[in-house]
Amino acid sequence: MRRFDSDRLLVATHNRGKLEEIAKLLETFGIAVTAAGEMGLPEPVETESTFVGNARIKAHAAAKATGLPALADDSGISIDALDGAPGVYTADWAETPQGRDFVMAMHKTWALLESQDAPLPRLAQFRCTLVLAWPDGHDEVFEGVMPGQVVWPMRGDQGHGYDPIFQPDGFDVTFGEMDRWQKNQISHRADAFRKLVQGCFT
Repeated sequence: MRRFDSDRLLVATHNRGKLEEIAKLLETFGIAVTAAGEMGLPEPVETESTFVGNARIKAHAAAKATGLPALADDSGISIDALDGAPGVYTADWAETPQGRDFVMAMHKTWALLESQDAPLPRLAQFRCTLVLAWPDGHDEVFEGVMPGQVVWPMRGDQGHGYDPIFQPDGFDVTFGEMDRWQKNQISHRADAFRKLVQGCFT
């Protein structure tokens, strides 16, 4: 496994919240973290059907465009009773002509579960795949999982995406009710980051 030995890291995202999460997780290493959005890089088209495939597209495109090591993630929620959907298409389920509407997506998700009379608890997992890519084409892959269940009605206004209907194992609150930084310590992304740090930063 290749060790990260640069003092700069490009995060292949245009999401300010995601950049802040990643910068916080890496602040003890003294690495300057910049986002692809801040550098004016376009968002590449995600054409793969897996989390790792789409994360690789984003990481390698950013590394090639800037000559910097680049970190990308692809993440989503997989629901057992829906055969793993929405999975890699988590954000797509929220797409509307006016932009992403996750409230609509959560209603759609629950309606599908109800129409199938899916048994309770409705088990689900948030999944995150991180790809750290270098300009020479090398990459390392790390995967994280947070198991839990889909609940209804929506609860909480913290976080983003499907957080208000996801209750992680071991907790009686949803991600949407949880303090942002507490969530960041236990989430699927935190799980993947622990593996990244162990593999490339220590």
